[in-house]
Parts: sequence; C-alpha cells; structure tokens
Amino acid sequence: MKFTDGFWSKRDGVTVLHPVQLQDTTARADSLTAYATAKRVRGRGDTLDAPIITVACTAPAPDVVRVTICHFAGGVPRRPDFEITAEPGFVPQVDDMSLTSGALTARFAGGDQWRLDFLAGGRRLTGSGGKGMGIVEDADGGRYVHEQLDLGVGEAVYGLGERFGPLVKNGQSIDIWNEDGGTSSEQAYKNVPFYLTNRGYGVLVDHPGRVSFEVGSELVSRTQFSVGGQTLSYLVIYGPSPAEILRKYTALTGRPALPPAWSFGLWLSTSFTTSYDEETVTGFVDGMAERDLPLSVFHFDTFWMREFSWCDFEWDARIFPDPPGMLKRLSDRGLRTCVWINPYIAQRSPLFAEGMAAGYLVRRADGDVWQWNRWQAGMALVDFTNPDAREWYAGKLRALLEMGVDAFKSDFGERIPVDVVWHDGSDPERMHNYYTQLYNRVVFDVLREHRGEGEAVVYARSATVGGQQFPVHWGGDNSSTFESMAESLRGGLSLAASGFGFWSHDIGGFEGLPDPAVFKRWIPFGLLSSHSRLHGNQTYRVPWLFDEEAVDVLREFTRLKHTLMPYLFGAAGRAHREGLPVMRPMVFDFTDDPAVTHLDRQYLLGESLLVAPVFSEQGDTTYYVPAGRWTRYLTGEVVEGPGWVRETHGFGSVPLLVRPDSVLAIGARHDRPDYDYRDGVTLRLFELAEGTRTTTVPGPAGAAPTTFEVTRSGATIRVVRSGDPAAWRIRAGDTVVNLDAGDSTCELNLD
Repeated sequence: MKFTDGFWSKRDGVTVLHPVQLQDTTARADSLTAYATAKRVRGRGDTLDAPIITVACTAPAPDVVRVTICHFAGGVPRRPDFEITAEPGFVPQVDDMSLTSGALTARFAGGDQWRLDFLAGGRRLTGSGGKGMGIVEDADGGRYVHEQLDLGVGEAVYGLGERFGPLVKNGQSIDIWNEDGGTSSEQAYKNVPFYLTNRGYGVLVDHPGRVSFEVGSELVSRTQFSVGGQTLSYLVIYGPSPAEILRKYTALTGRPALPPAWSFGLWLSTSFTTSYDEETVTGFVDGMAERDLPLSVFHFDTFWMREFSWCDFEWDARIFPDPPGMLKRLSDRGLRTCVWINPYIAQRSPLFAEGMAAGYLVRRADGDVWQWNRWQAGMALVDFTNPDAREWYAGKLRALLEMGVDAFKSDFGERIPVDVVWHDGSDPERMHNYYTQLYNRVVFDVLREHRGEGEAVVYARSATVGGQQFPVHWGGDNSSTFESMAESLRGGLSLAASGFGFWSHDIGGFEGLPDPAVFKRWIPFGLLSSHSRLHGNQTYRVPWLFDEEAVDVLREFTRLKHTLMPYLFGAAGRAHREGLPVMRPMVFDFTDDPAVTHLDRQYLLGESLLVAPVFSEQGDTTYYVPAGRWTRYLTGEVVEGPGWVRETHGFGSVPLLVRPDSVLAIGARHDRPDYDYRDGVTLRLFELAEGTRTTTVPGPAGAAPTTFEVTRSGATIRVVRSGDPAAWRIRAGDTVVNLDAGDSTCELNLD
C-alpha cells in the first residue's frame, strides 16, 4: 500500500504521523522502550497536542530483535498469532539507547534526529530513519502503521513466499494475501511476510493478515511494510549468511519435518478432471512397469469422490466398488497411495448436515452457515478454530488411513472469507492467511499419529509462516509452456528463501496438453527437485502418450534421482535439522559473487549440485558457473568458473554440475528411492582440496548412519569409515576402488 505522492507529498486524504524527536527511553532488564513525538518539542507548551509514538525493542533469541511500533495501545488483542518460539532463558543486553541480542544491536539515535539503527559485525545493516515509521489515517478513516527499512546500494531482497515474478523483489509491490490465482500473476498461494537480503539480515513482519510490502517501489532506497490498525511488530534476524538467517528464522517459526524416503520417488496422478477408474489406474501402473519406469506413489485426484460431494471422504462406488482391495493390490505392487482432499464441504455431502448440526462449519454474523457456489455447489468451510471440528475432520482422514491410504494431497485453503465469525473469536482478516496453517496441521498430525514420526507427508498448496513444518508443498496451477516452467522455478526459489525446505511442481504443467518438447524438458527439472510428480488437469501425464523418447527420458532421470538418494536424503536431513532448503537460489551459497544476485533459471540442489533446467525445444541454454573447477555429473568433463556457459542439450541431458571439493554419496539402486543407502554406496570425489571433510550416509529408519572422513594431503587421499559394515567403493575420476564390509580405511594416490 502506497501512502505518498512522489517523494515530498502524501496522497490526497492521507495524513501521517512520523516520529521526529526522541523524548526519552525506558530500559529494563529485557527490553528497551523509546518514546518519540510527532512534532518538535522545545518547551513545555510544545507538549500539548503532541502525539507520542512508542517503539519497544525486545529479543526472543540471540541475533534477533523484535520492534513493536504503537500509537494507541487500547485495542483489543486479536487472534490468531504466528507461533514464534523464544529461546528459554535468553536475556539481551540493554542500556539507555540500545538493546543487544547476540551479535545484533538495535540502537536509537540521540539528539533531535530520530533514527533506529540495526548493527552487527561492526557495520550498519539497515535502519529506520526520517519518515521511516508512520501512523497513517486515510480519507475513509482507515488506520495503518508502516515501517521503512533502508536498502543499501546493491542490496537485493528475496522471499515473501512463493512468488512467480522476478526472484529479486526490488521494485515490486506485494500484498501478503493468499489467493487461488495460478502461477502467472502477482497473486500467490503461499504468502509469507518474511524476507531476507544479501546484506546479512532477514525481516519477519509478525502479522498473520494482510501485510503490504513496497520493496524499493515507493521510496526506492527503502523496503516499506504496512498493516492495518494501530500497532506493527517486526523481527530483524541477523545472519550473516542466508543459510544462517534461515536457520534462525526456522528456529523461531518451526523446522520442516523429515519426509519419508519413499516420498522422494516419482508420483503419478490420475490428473484433475480426467475420467478414470480402477482399470485406468491399473493400466497406468502396468504401463509404467512394462516400460521399466520406477514408480513410488500413485495419486487419486478429485474424482475418487462423487461429483458435487466434495468432500465426503467416500469413494465413488460406481467406479471404485472395492477401495480396500484396490489399495491393497497397489500396496502389494510396492506402491504408496495418496488421495486428494480439501477443507470445503459441499451441501450435497452428508458431512454438511453433520457439520452444521454440530457447529463445525464457519458461520456468518447472523448465525447462518457461510456458503457459496464456487468450486462446489453450496459449499461450506470447516472451522478449524474449533477443536471439536478439528477432531471430526481428522476422524474422516483416519478412516482412509486405516483403509490403506498413505498420504493426502491437502489442496486449497486460500479462498477464506472475511465476512464470517470464527468459533474461537479469531479476527477474520488475520485468519484469512492463517487458515491454511490450521488445516495442514490437522492433516499432517493425523498422518504422523497414524504412520509415526518420519513417515508423514502431505502435498499442500497453500501456506503461510510456519507452513514449512508440514512438507511437501507444490507450486500450484501452472501451464504447459516453457514460460510457466520458468515461473514455477522462480516460485520455488522464492519459497525456499522463505524458509520452506521441500518443494515440488507439476511436471509438464497443469493447464493444457504440453508439447512433447515441453514435457521432456520439464522431466529433468522435475526429477532434480526435492519431490517429483506427474500431474495435469484435463489430460493424463503418462509419458508414452507423448512419445517413446519421453519414456526414455523419464526412465533415465528417475533412475538418476534414486541413485542420488543418499546425497538427497542427507540434504533433506539438513533441512529438517537446520532449516536449509534442499533446493535454493545460487545466492545462498555464493553471496559474494555479484553475478548470482539475480539468477533464477538455475539453482543448487543440496550444497554440491548445480542444476540449470533447459527452457527451449532446441536445447539452447545459458547458465552461470561460479569460481572453481566444476564437474559435469553426467559426463565427467570439467568446467572452469567463474563465467557463463552457452551450450545445447538433447532431451536426455541437462546441465548438472558438481561443486569443487565435493564428496557425493551415490546409492547402489536405481529402482526405488527407499533402500539402505549404506549398502554398496559409492563415494565420488570431485576436485578435492587439501584438508578433511566428512560425509554422512543416512541409514534406514532407526538405523545409525555411516560416516566417511575424507582427507587429502598432496596426491594422497585417505578415507576412514565408521558405522555399520557394508560393501562400498571410492571413485575419483576414472579411478575406482572396491571395498568390502571388512574394510574401514582406504588410501589412493592421484598421481
């Protein structure tokens, strides 16, 4: 939301109170509060008609400072709030003008100049200067609070949820408001009022409702954010690296659960509005097996339930007469199953009357159930603020799990009305974005309760702050074009910069029938993502419907992903423990390289693999390689960086480079993603530098990992294994050393 008319003036009808002079401060053991007037006070007479703006600083954890700007403090507290976890027992250092939390200091300026600076590492990160904070009233009586934080020269802003425009948010106006708007506009399914910059800090605006961001788009040297009301609270998080910022941010808002290993394999869907039955499903599964295409999960989309009845959680008996038997038949073939759900209850569903009678559906102020005809005729909305409604909904899901379903695609959750009354009294504006958090928590908790820790996974579309705890999220309704393939990647990288560790997208695009070239180019991108799904709208996505080459490409990259699973599952573990996304922008690891600032057509997969999807039928592509000797994973050729590379790839190839000084653990199986990665593992060594590095290979659930310590000294490489014995091997270039279970040490000479 913009309040100014150019640099000098306000918009017509807008008045703004800005702090202009610090009057005094109150320092306590754990907080510092500043009182600023909105006009100059030279004598006692000037204190009359002088509004005061109160700015309080606290610290929930080291390297984090919370700032709360308040005009009138008499407002009724409103729910919901983001769940932010403070570090127990942490107390900042406070004096009359500053509060220090770990390495981060918030310092008020003295004298007549109003300013709040944030400093770390001997430098100023950002701050709020003249006219930065504002208490706003517009011509219609609307009240807002805004803050503006300085942007330095060359400073780039990332995050704010899954956004499909440019990766760097500078110059953009962004409203944090969940919408079902596809992937081709400024709207987003996953809105997160958190951003980070390449200057070493992140900012979380602690408001679950609408937050308006002007990122260098109102005052070009500042990031502005504003909320309705009389109070605004935000947290500044010091890194200094993007990885450290996300580690601290996810410590506050929740780390991702670790998805099960089987979920990293290939998912195949019936697609959205296609006609299907068990014969169709069996035909797809048989077709994959006949073509030696590894398949891990089969997904039943919307029409597993009868039309006009979504959701009643009942299989359509006309086309699925024996659901338990069908699910068992799929399980006997080694497949997991997933079914589509949403939080909306159609009027025809028996659950509508049941939920209305029990008070489980969201109501209007007059007591009527809120309904409309979009999506499903007369549909209502489950009120997840009601604990009984949550248990009621969870019970329907438990019945499906007991039947043999393994996972849920928790679709929708964005079209949440604001003209309603919630069971717990939540404010409708604040609940609009937050609803998805309650919805996905219920679904994920049921899965975790039924399947156990480490075995729960959802495919969710909507999210907000904290949603990263319930993986996996997919990118929503994209189109079957190269342009949409690129916008999907931008959305995923933006979501990664917002703290989400796992992400997927519809291979080939959702809307329309992809040209075979689009489908085949999308396959490597899809399989070199954390999670991989074939899904469409009105057309199927089995590869033989495109051409035989598509079958070959899908086979090769599915197998490749399976062999990479020891490495990928290790990266998943790091996302779970530390909050560092499996897929992430290049700037995360190469912040000091100015060439990577705006890169949004390539990414890092884990810390050692660079992936540059090809976005053209002919295979012409350009990508950037940072400094060092990088190795093409598929051919073993070395590429020297830094510099841009132009080349042409066939459909069975993609730029996939290994970072110098990497040790990749490569698995022995290509037929499935869930196996004992330690058994027959190959350590591939790439351009090792002098020194020692450690690689850990995860074991199956409940089993200890195997650790390899790899040391290079001159031309000699020594590898020491610790952990359960199993056959293993080492590969450095063309040199391969095979070792058996009794070997715990190996030396090889590179000369």
